[in-house]
Amino acid sequence: MCFVFEFLPGRDLFWVLQNENRLFRAGGRKQWVTFYGTEIVAALDLIHKNQVLYRDLKPDNVMIDADGHIKLIDFGFSKLLNSKQRAFTNCGTVGYTAPEVLGGSGYSYQADVWSFGILLVELL
Repeated sequence: MCFVFEFLPGRDLFWVLQNENRLFRAGGRKQWVTFYGTEIVAALDLIHKNQVLYRDLKPDNVMIDADGHIKLIDFGFSKLLNSKQRAFTNCGTVGYTAPEVLGGSGYSYQADVWSFGILLVELL
């Protein structure tokens, strides 16, 4: 088996967080977080409208392309899920995982919103 991916010459958000002091001057960080936060919300909205539950939102899975826009990668934990279904699998990255995922009580698209909130706090 072989995977072929689009070449993304940018970095991931994890790298940006590790090098943030070098990259951003005073005041620029809030603009940067607002821009990328908005793009992540738009990406989640699109995949949710297509009935895909992402389940692994974290800085390592958000790439920045050559034009400076985000691309979500690694859909290995994603699941097709209609609006009436719930998922029960305990998966994802623990620091970004919603409590209902860890508790096994069943969850839906709100689990991705929780992960986005954790990601946003980390970016700020």
